Amino acid sequence: MNGIGSTLKTVWRIAAPYFRSDDKWAGLALLTAVIVIELATVGINVLLNSWNNRFYNALQERNWESFVSEIIYFTVIVTIFIIIAVYQLYLNQWLQIRWRKWMTERYLGEWLSHATHYRMQLQGDAADNPDQRITDDVKLFVDRTLNIGVGLLNAIVTLVSFVVILWTLSSAAPLHLFGQDINIPGYMVWGALIYAALGTWLTHLIGHPLVGLDFRQQKYEADFRFNLVRVRENSEQIALLDGDTAERQRLLTRFGFVVENWLGIMSRTKKITAFTASYSQASVIFPYILVAPAYFANKMQLGGMMQTASAFGSVQGALSFFISTYRTLAEWQAVVARLNGFEAGIDAAKALAVSPGSIQPVATPDSGVIALDDLLLTLPNGKPLVQTSGFKLRSGERTLVTGPSGSGKSTLFRAIAGIWPFGKGAISIPKGASLMMLPQRPYFPVGSLASAITYPSKDDTYSAAQLGDVLKLVGLPALAARLDEEGHWNRTLSLGEQQRLGIARALLHTPQYLFLDEATASLDEPSEALLYRLIAEKLPQTTIVSIGHRSTLEAFHQREVSLVRSGEQFTLGDSERPATVT
Repeated sequence: MNGIGSTLKTVWRIAAPYFRSDDKWAGLALLTAVIVIELATVGINVLLNSWNNRFYNALQERNWESFVSEIIYFTVIVTIFIIIAVYQLYLNQWLQIRWRKWMTERYLGEWLSHATHYRMQLQGDAADNPDQRITDDVKLFVDRTLNIGVGLLNAIVTLVSFVVILWTLSSAAPLHLFGQDINIPGYMVWGALIYAALGTWLTHLIGHPLVGLDFRQQKYEADFRFNLVRVRENSEQIALLDGDTAERQRLLTRFGFVVENWLGIMSRTKKITAFTASYSQASVIFPYILVAPAYFANKMQLGGMMQTASAFGSVQGALSFFISTYRTLAEWQAVVARLNGFEAGIDAAKALAVSPGSIQPVATPDSGVIALDDLLLTLPNGKPLVQTSGFKLRSGERTLVTGPSGSGKSTLFRAIAGIWPFGKGAISIPKGASLMMLPQRPYFPVGSLASAITYPSKDDTYSAAQLGDVLKLVGLPALAARLDEEGHWNRTLSLGEQQRLGIARALLHTPQYLFLDEATASLDEPSEALLYRLIAEKLPQTTIVSIGHRSTLEAFHQREVSLVRSGEQFTLGDSERPATVT
């Protein structure tokens, strides 16, 4: 019971915000319409139950007029049922897509807010495969929550409606055994209740492992798909290393988890299907066995027997809601658990960014200086990495950061950008200052070349003429004719071309602070020198901070900062030299 209660609380926490959102009136109207139609469906079933009595009595009595009348009545009722069933499905789907759209926008907003997605990875990404949470799980959550909720409402209303009918029929046709009437008030109701309770208990006993199996199946499927994408994204490196066999084995190993878990689902599903199918078939004949003695003792007519069987079936079906939807309930519970984990991961990442023990970039009055005061950067496990105090990056100055691999140069950039929370101390950044970070492998969204260059600005921020000019400046004039071409540019272009495009992006955005993390390392030294001269010419007011290992970079910077090992960590030491950029 605690597990069910916890799941329902989680469902309410995930679902309720939509019905308090800006789209709440449309959502509530659609939900109300779906519920009203469901209640109308139960009402029609009650009418059809009474019709069973009259229709089969007309057959038993060979009453032609009554038979024709009941056929007409049935046709009208069923026509109404079909119409409302069609509109119930339509309105249900309409509500689903509106609800899913709102949840998707909400999750995307929270996941892609203030580098939350990055911090989730730093924490180990306990909510594995966020892409699947936002796509498959949101879709399944909305679909299953609506269908299970409406189905449960139907079961409750059906139970209340038909229990009254069945109780009345039990009085009209008392239990008849061994030639005697046995007066048990509502005996058919009790029979249905005992039958359903026993079936529910056995179903849960057999099927409860499905919840864990469904949860793991989604995890293994997503992991397999993610690794397939990684192979596609890194196909060149795999081919160069002749890693086809190794990758095939890795992928087959992951797919082996999918198969093994699926076999577990198959085995468990076989058992629960065998039971539920047997239970379902037995439930067809059970009410006839229960009322047959009264019928053959002439205590009721054929119509009464058929109405009783129909009412018993409705009561038993309502009480067996848990049995008939167990497989769906197990899948739904796994979906709820995954979305709950995803939300918990988002909350933890947000808390990490503002926790007292994390690094907090502070906006200061425009002093033209980025200051690092009593700063200690650590790894996620708490191990010290970089320590500095009183270090400043002055406006308009060009600084080169050097140091051995693994000394924390890139992590220092991440901390200044405000996305690395591990450590303590303060980073003061001029209020309103624009910072741009260019890594060794720049990111380009899949789309037009123009949108790739202007990212993260909107596509129409710069004219085609501006884009063409900047492409020529960075040595890519041939790409000027391909601005409208759609492509996956991180795969289409060489790393050197990607780095030139990264510089083009910086020239367009003209940031106040430009951080180059080996952003020209794939270019030859003359090309690198050309681009640094271009930056100095086109961005004279921009503060440049570079990470690099080539000694030729020293000529383009006024100041060199070295990360030097001091015990378990690295410290900053710097020197200044006259600029020799020509």
